[in-house]
Amino acid sequence: MSLPPLQPEQRIKPPGFELRISLIYGAIFASLGIHLPYFPLWLEAEGFNAEQIGVILAAPMFVRVITTPVISSMADRARDRANMLVAVSIASLALSLGYFLPTSYGVVLAVSVLLAIFWAPQVPLTDSLALSGVRRFRSSYTKMRIWGSLAFLVASVVCGAILSVSDASTIPIMISAGLLLACAAAMLAPRLGPPRRPAGVSGAVVLGAGPKLFGLYFILFVAGTGAINASHGFMFAFVSIYWKGIGLGDATIGALWAWAVVAEVVTFLVFNRVLGRVSANAVMAIAGFAAVVRWIVYPLIEPAGLGVLGFFLVQSLHALSTGLLLIGLQKMIGETMPEERTGAAQGVAFFAVGFSMAVVTLASGPLYEWLGINGFYAMAIVAAVGLALIAAASLSQRNHPHKSGVGADTMEP
Repeated sequence: MSLPPLQPEQRIKPPGFELRISLIYGAIFASLGIHLPYFPLWLEAEGFNAEQIGVILAAPMFVRVITTPVISSMADRARDRANMLVAVSIASLALSLGYFLPTSYGVVLAVSVLLAIFWAPQVPLTDSLALSGVRRFRSSYTKMRIWGSLAFLVASVVCGAILSVSDASTIPIMISAGLLLACAAAMLAPRLGPPRRPAGVSGAVVLGAGPKLFGLYFILFVAGTGAINASHGFMFAFVSIYWKGIGLGDATIGALWAWAVVAEVVTFLVFNRVLGRVSANAVMAIAGFAAVVRWIVYPLIEPAGLGVLGFFLVQSLHALSTGLLLIGLQKMIGETMPEERTGAAQGVAFFAVGFSMAVVTLASGPLYEWLGINGFYAMAIVAAVGLALIAAASLSQRNHPHKSGVGADTMEP
């Protein structure tokens, strides 16, 4: 069954659609480029131990895997998904000011949990708008999404430079400044109207050639993606603290994070030419294999005397373990999900990815206290589990093949 025809207003491409989506990605990921590498350093500077840091980082993840799918589904039913993006951006900025309250474990934990409810949906909501542009106007997802990676890179370097001449107390200021930028960019979000809905078909069922939203292939794929992504949790939580502990400066730490994003940007630039015709299953399998190799190599760098150069080399694998993971997930959703269920599919995928990351991050505190940098070997096992799930998803798809041209009914002219 085909989707109903576009309404006249839905046929009109908003002026500067790609530019506006690119700006939103850039602004959102600039704030993430401050929070992800440096927030753990602020927590350590405030006197929290590894277990407390693990809880503060993990608790918001457990909350957002519940709330983000709800917000994404609400956006699917809203008059316009852009309005929901604006609302969560404003709420995020307001809640980030809670980090300026007198610091205590309870306050920081509460602010982090509340902030995650509204900060986390910003990326999947933007993805939903971007994929509608891909379907309706043949926009390029990678050409828009790449600006998020570039902004993350710049923010990481700039924040590291600022910290090299200041101290960790400036980190909450920079986080709020990044969220202010994201809020301003959300105001520019193109209005696309509500997504199209098929007549007489339950919203829980994907149309025609595609599988059901909660079919075995979809579940195995997002579970595998979640495990591969979650294997990065130990690095996100403690690698900056580890680097600081072995004597690396803030500017060098920022450069290492930025280099990983440079590698990711290269992936976005060359993907269509190199891997554009490769299946989503194969793309995700490459990401999983790269993650296994990355986590095995990480603990060997310092003992081998490779120093900063070694860390730069292993950070290059971010191009595959994260860059291909992001593309592979969106490729699968874009090829198998109709527009009226894109937001829900993003939400379900976010739940799987986020819950897995939350579990690993929570475990990372005790793991780091127990094993230190050798905790990365446990991450290699997690990534290997994800790789096995992707293989199972591929086998499931072969055993239950869909009609040729899977996803064709979901693509808009």
